[in-house]
Amino acid sequence: MTIEEYLEWEPQQEIRYEYVNGEVFAMTGGTIPHNDIALNFYTALRPHLSSRGCKVNVSDVKVEISKQSPYYYPDVIVTCDPEDLKARKYFQKPKLIAEILSPSTSGKDRGEKFTYYLSMPSLQEYVLIDSEKISVERFCRGEGRMWVYYPYTTGDIVTLSSIEFEFPIELLYEGILFEIANS
Repeated sequence: MTIEEYLEWEPQQEIRYEYVNGEVFAMTGGTIPHNDIALNFYTALRPHLSSRGCKVNVSDVKVEISKQSPYYYPDVIVTCDPEDLKARKYFQKPKLIAEILSPSTSGKDRGEKFTYYLSMPSLQEYVLIDSEKISVERFCRGEGRMWVYYPYTTGDIVTLSSIEFEFPIELLYEGILFEIANS
């Protein structure tokens, strides 16, 4: 399928599809904790960003990595680009992307998506949020091609330098009940 065919076909489907190098992949539904974490993050970011002329979206907004491919649906995406703020179909210049990790998506979020996202010149931060334990990993653009890694866990204050925002990590996990593994 060409990109043009995908962009025409996908809005007519009942579910969302990501596009990678001519192939489409159905997006599966996430867990309730996955959704709650994304909404907690969105709820914290929205008032902070609206006063800065930026926008945050959750799950249903796709990002164009390049004109050739792929198109993904990040869990949380922030853009401050004037063209993106007027966009109707997809964002092209996100400043921050976050993915909520689950056992079934972690490999793709850390591998394929990680590689593509970091190739985007506009992207300043990539955030991985674990849905099964209190853990956040932030990758922040450094000098040249360098990315700096920041891990966060219980009790930490998460800093998002690209949008000048700090919050206690527990904010993401408000209302989340973790499964207790049987020993």
